[in-house]
Amino acid sequence: MNIFDKSFSPSEAQVRYLDADYVVLKPGSFVRCATTGVPIPIDELTYWNVDRQEAYADAVAAHEAFKRYGLSGR
Repeated sequence: MNIFDKSFSPSEAQVRYLDADYVVLKPGSFVRCATTGVPIPIDELTYWNVDRQEAYADAVAAHEAFKRYGLSGR
C-alpha cells in the first residue's frame, strides 16, 4: 500500500519515544502534536519528550510544553 492508492486513508501511528530515536508500535502515517493537536507526518517527526511520551509539531510547540510542565514533566 502506498499513499497514491485510492484506498489509502491516513491513520494515526502509535509511537514509543526514546532518547534520540523512536519505535513505531502501530504503523500509521502521522502522530499528533501534544500541544497543538496538528498531525505530524512520521517522516517529519523531529521533536518529542521521552518522559511524557509526547510529540511536538515544531520547536515552538516543544517550548510551550516545556514552559507548561518544566524539564521533567512530572
